Amino acid sequence: MKPSGWLETVNCSIEGILWAARSQKHMRYHLLAALGVQVVALLLRISALEFVLLTLAVVLVMLAELLNTSLEAVVDLVSPEFHPLARRAKDVAAGAVLVASIGAVVIGYLVLSRYFFLAPGEGFSGLGQPPGMVPVAAVIITVILVVLLKARVNTGSPLHGGMPSGHAAVAFSVATSLAWAGIGTILTVLAVGMAAMVSHSRLLLGIHTLREVLAGIVLGTGVTLLLHLVFAA
Repeated sequence: MKPSGWLETVNCSIEGILWAARSQKHMRYHLLAALGVQVVALLLRISALEFVLLTLAVVLVMLAELLNTSLEAVVDLVSPEFHPLARRAKDVAAGAVLVASIGAVVIGYLVLSRYFFLAPGEGFSGLGQPPGMVPVAAVIITVILVVLLKARVNTGSPLHGGMPSGHAAVAFSVATSLAWAGIGTILTVLAVGMAAMVSHSRLLLGIHTLREVLAGIVLGTGVTLLLHLVFAA
C-alpha cells in the first residue's frame, strides 16, 4: 500500500535500509567501512572540503548498494527461475556497486594521502597534486583500457581469459610505477618478478594464451611509462 503521509514514507525508507543491512552482508561491510572512515576523519581533523568529499563517496557507495539490493529483489520476483537476462541485470547492478566502491577508494586516497605520505609542513594542501597520483591513475586507466579491449574483442569471460590479460596489465603497471619511484635495484627486481609470476600463473592455469599475457604486459607497462613521462614531476 502507498504510504499515507510523509512520516510513514520516512518509516518505509528506514525499514528498507534496515532490511538491506539485515539481508545483505555487503551492505554491512559498507556500513562498517563508512564507520571507520568517519572515525579516521575525526582523528585526523580533516578540512571541511575533505570531509564533504569523503561523505559523498560514502553516500555514493550506499546508494549503489541499495539500488543493487532493490533490483535483485525485483528480478527474483519477476524471474524466480534462471534466465540469462535476469543474470545480466544482477551482474550490471553489482558492477555499479563495484564502480562506486572503486571511486570511493580513489577519493579516500586523494583526501587522506597527505596525512600518511607527506611529512608535517610539506606543501600539499588538498588542492595540489597528491603523492602517488600518477601510479593510481595509471592503474585506473589500465583497467579501463582492459575493459574496453575485452568488450571489443568479446572473447573469454570476466577474470577468465580474453584479450588482453588484465592481471598481467595491472601487475606490470604497479611494477613499472615502483621501478620509476627509484625504490632500489633489489626491490625493483622483486616487483618485476612478482608481476612476472602473476602473469605466468595465467598461463599455468590455462586462463590466457601467451599472446594475451604479452598484450597485457605491453599495455600495463606502456600506459604507465607514458603517464610517468608526461605527468610525473
